[in-house]
Amino acid sequence: MKEGHHILSKSEMEAVLAERHTLPIYRKLKRSGAAIAGLGGLGSHVAVMLARTGIGSLHLIDFDRVEPSNLHRQAYKMKHLGRYKTDALREEISDINPYISVRTDTVKLTPDNIGSLLADDRIICEAFDRAENKAMLVNYLLEHRPDAVIVSGSGMAGFGSSNTIHTKKRMKNLYLCGDGTSDTASGISLTAPRVTLCAAHQANMILRLILGETDV
Repeated sequence: MKEGHHILSKSEMEAVLAERHTLPIYRKLKRSGAAIAGLGGLGSHVAVMLARTGIGSLHLIDFDRVEPSNLHRQAYKMKHLGRYKTDALREEISDINPYISVRTDTVKLTPDNIGSLLADDRIICEAFDRAENKAMLVNYLLEHRPDAVIVSGSGMAGFGSSNTIHTKKRMKNLYLCGDGTSDTASGISLTAPRVTLCAAHQANMILRLILGETDV
């Protein structure tokens, strides 16, 4: 490839991904999608990893704007400061693979709008910061969306061992990623390595679900 800025055509991009994954796997990824609720340290990295893998579509949901405190662990840059996370992340994904279909909703998820906002999504990544918001979304989906599969993050704070971050299947349609214990409410800081580790577990579980693998 020549030096300088070069954008691959759609067919070129698909050929690269098909070669890397094999054509049958890439076709499954291309036909699939996922919703990501919360675009912070977990959700922003989950979206980027799924985009790099070649998922066909992403539904990004967050009402917040990028602020300086986000830069130490989230997939944003200084140029994104002040912008809505939905818009900034759409731009990042376009720079990686402009042929992914990206839908954004710049709103706060509540029990009143979850049903309508996530009506068309089967695989849903829960990536909120606050425990009460996590519980709200997961409980709503378990009660009202038995067809949906939820991949949630719980426990990734501090500087603990990487090996304590894991994925567990809690219920038929609920997977939890993290160490299950560390919590910023107790004064533990969030760091890029462990947050990204947890996000990688979530992204990998989503890919496994797309490929029909339901074990962990």
